Order: sequence, then structure tokens, then C-alpha cells
Amino acid sequence: MKICIILGTRPEIIKMSPVIRACDDRDMDYFTLHTGQHYSYEMDRVFFEEMELPEARYNLDVGSGRHGGQTGRMLSGIEEVLMREKPDAVLVEGDTNTVLAGALAASKLHINVGHVEAGLRSYDRRMPEEINRVLTDHISDYLFAPTMKARDNLLIEGIDEAMISVTGNTIVDAVYQNLEIAERKSDVLKHSRLKPKEYFLVTAHRQENVDVKARLKGILDGLSLVCREFSTPVIFPVHPRTFKKIEEFGLETDGVEMIRPLGFLEFLQLEAGAKLVLTDSGGVQEETCILKVPCVTLRDNTERPETAMVGANVLVGADPEKILDGARTMIGRKRDWKNPFGDGRAGERIVEIMIGEKV
Repeated sequence: MKICIILGTRPEIIKMSPVIRACDDRDMDYFTLHTGQHYSYEMDRVFFEEMELPEARYNLDVGSGRHGGQTGRMLSGIEEVLMREKPDAVLVEGDTNTVLAGALAASKLHINVGHVEAGLRSYDRRMPEEINRVLTDHISDYLFAPTMKARDNLLIEGIDEAMISVTGNTIVDAVYQNLEIAERKSDVLKHSRLKPKEYFLVTAHRQENVDVKARLKGILDGLSLVCREFSTPVIFPVHPRTFKKIEEFGLETDGVEMIRPLGFLEFLQLEAGAKLVLTDSGGVQEETCILKVPCVTLRDNTERPETAMVGANVLVGADPEKILDGARTMIGRKRDWKNPFGDGRAGERIVEIMIGEKV
């Protein structure tokens, strides 16, 4: 069986890394296609090198752009590769434009589609990610749900139960596997002169937050309040999109240390050592839950409700006072919640199901 693994962003590389390793362990016939949706070196190629993954066979170098144009360029490029390589199946992960383009191109060519992380729902159609994940689920042949909640979402929408497998989330595999690599390759806390559990970590990149001046200002003001209240370093690796908007809107923060984007291993180490993480990233909500680090989510909703249900996460939106209140709540939270995302063998299960060795 020949499999094409399609990815294009940092979270996809991270979450597909256990699947790629599982394919390598079985000497499978597979190849990777990278759309280049994240166009800077820091945001894509470096992750292959850091995580000791083979380079992608194809890189479309699509880059940034409006959703329609970007998705269209991906669709055309992916279709050309699939027609040349003729894989038996395509695997996509998550909810990006890459995922939708990959699933759509394969489906139109009558190639089986496997969607890793199927069934997540925020029920907020203002988010492009929500549209991508819903459409992808409904044209996929294999739906790899990370949790029972995700499976139930798919069943409610009328998807055949026989097409759904609850595998756990590959982020658990990725965290466990890549922390081992990080311990060999990175010492970011020492270089940054930070001590474990004596700093806060921030990420913010989502379109609905950074493209709206009032929301971005609210988040930055909230971070300043947190900084003043706790007298604790607040480290903010700034996504290029966010940095551009901060400059464009003329916004400032008080006391927050903005740094360059980090490689995944550096970020994972900072994340594991943080006293608190504030984020609008879905993946970071999962990672902090697995790492037993309290999380404050800078969004009004989440497609990862399990993190809040177990007590690892609280939603605060972009209101400065709510951000501060969320930090106060989570700082006092015991780190005794259960990981709801599986046992770290999701990548193996996905590959076994694809090749007909369903477990």
C-alpha cells in the first residue's frame, strides 16, 4: 500500500511525526508532500530537521495569501503530484487549508482519504478551521477520532460508524517522542536564563484574534495585567502574523518579553517548564494538558473541550480582566488531572488501520 502524507504547517508536522515514524518502522511505501503553507524557514523546514524526520519529497511552496487563492493553488499542485505518484491513500491531519485541499484533491481522484484528528468541533463557522474540518470529515474514508467526544460529534452528523476509529491523539505520541529528542538537542531554559516553574509562556496567532485590533489589544493588555500582578517573566515567541499586526495597529505591551519564533523542541521545553501557558492554539491546549501545565485559552470557544472538562484549561476570550482572572484561577489549580487524549500509540494504530491490521 502506497500512502501520501500531506502537511503544510507546524502543527501538522508535529502531529504527523508519529505517523511518519510508524511508517518508517514498518518499511512502508509512503512519501510526504509539503504545501509550504507556512512559508518561513523557522515555521516549516526546521521542524523536519529538529525531529529527525525525512525531508518531504515534494514542496509546493504555496506560501501565504487569501484563503481562496491559497487553497486553489494547493489543490492544483496536490492534484498534479497525486496523478503522478498514484498513491492508494492520502493522510491529512487537522483543520488547515492544506487539509481541505489535500482531502478534496484525493477525493476527486477517487483516492481514499484518512483524516487524522477527525470529529473536532468548535461550532463556530466564523473560524476558517471549523469549515475546513467539517468539510474534510465529510469527504474522508477513514476518520481517526482522537476521543470518544470527537467520535460522537461525527455520529451526530450522520457519518457511518464503520468509518470511524478512536485512536487517541497523535499529539500524545509527539510530546513523548519529541521530549526525548529535545533533551538531547536543546537547553533553551539555560540559554534564556529561565528556571522551571518561574515563568509564563504565551502564544497567539489565530486570525480572529490578531486580525481584529480590539481583540489583539485586549490580549496584549491582559498580558500586561498578568505581568504586573504576578511579577513573573512572561515569554511570548511572536508568530510573524502576530508581529506584523502588532506593528500595523501600533500596539504595545508592558513587561512582556517578545522573542523570535522558536523551533518545536525549544518551544516544547519552554512549555514543559512553564508555570502557566496562555494561548489561542488548539495544539498547545492539548500539549499543556498532557504535560500537566495549567492553560488559559485566549478564545471564546474551543474544539478541545476535553482540556476544560478535566480541569487543565479555562477559556477567557480577549477581555483583559477575564485573562487576569483566568491566570489567577489556573495558577492555583492542582496538576492532578487525567490526560484525555490517549496512551501515546495513536500513530501506530492509524498505520495499522490503514494497512488492514485493525486493532
